[in-house]
Amino acid sequence: MVSLSKNQSVSLAKQSSSLAKIHFGLGWDPVAQKKGFLSLLFGGSNNEIDLDASCIMLDNTGNTIDIVWFGQLKSECGSIKHSGDNLTGAGDGDDEVISVDLLKLPAHVEYLAFTVNSFRGQTFNDVENAFCRVVDQSGQELARYQLNEQGSHTGIIISSLRRNGGQWDFTAHGIPCHGRTIDDMNPQIIETVVVR
Repeated sequence: MVSLSKNQSVSLAKQSSSLAKIHFGLGWDPVAQKKGFLSLLFGGSNNEIDLDASCIMLDNTGNTIDIVWFGQLKSECGSIKHSGDNLTGAGDGDDEVISVDLLKLPAHVEYLAFTVNSFRGQTFNDVENAFCRVVDQSGQELARYQLNEQGSHTGIIISSLRRNGGQWDFTAHGIPCHGRTIDDMNPQIIETVVVR
C-alpha cells in the first residue's frame, strides 16, 4: 500500500497485478466538540457530519460523461456504483464507497474525479480524520490519502484516476472548493483533473 501526499500519483497497475475492479473508500469523523451546559440544554449535542462522495466521469477534453452521487447511485453504463449516503460519519472505516468496474468503463472515459462535498453547508473545520483509499477486487489496499487540512470550504476534489496506456494512475489532490453540490464544483474539477 502506498500512502500519498497532496499532488502525488501512483500507478495502480504496479500495486495490483490483475486490476479489474476497485473500490474508492471515503471516511471521516466529526470534530470532537466540548459539550457545555448551554449546548446540552438547547440541543447542541448534534455531532454529525453529512459529507457526500461523488464520482465524475470525464472524457479526454474534460466533458462530463456521467456523474455518480447520492442522487444517482449507478452510472448509466453500469460500471460505477455508489454505496449510498452516510448522513453522520459515525463509525470506523469507510463511510461511503464508490465501486468501479474498470473493464466495463466505456473507452472514451479518460478520467474519474472523486469529490467530497457538504450539501448541508457544514465546513471542513467540522471534519477530522478524513481519508480516501483505493482497494482492489481482492480487498488489498493499493493507495491511501489522508486529508490533513481543515478550513471554511464545503467541498474537496480529493483524488482522481487517469488512463495511462491502458493502465490507471491514482492522484491525490486535496483541492478545497466552495461548492455545496457537485455541479457547483464542476469548473474547478475540470481545471484540476484534466491534463491540458
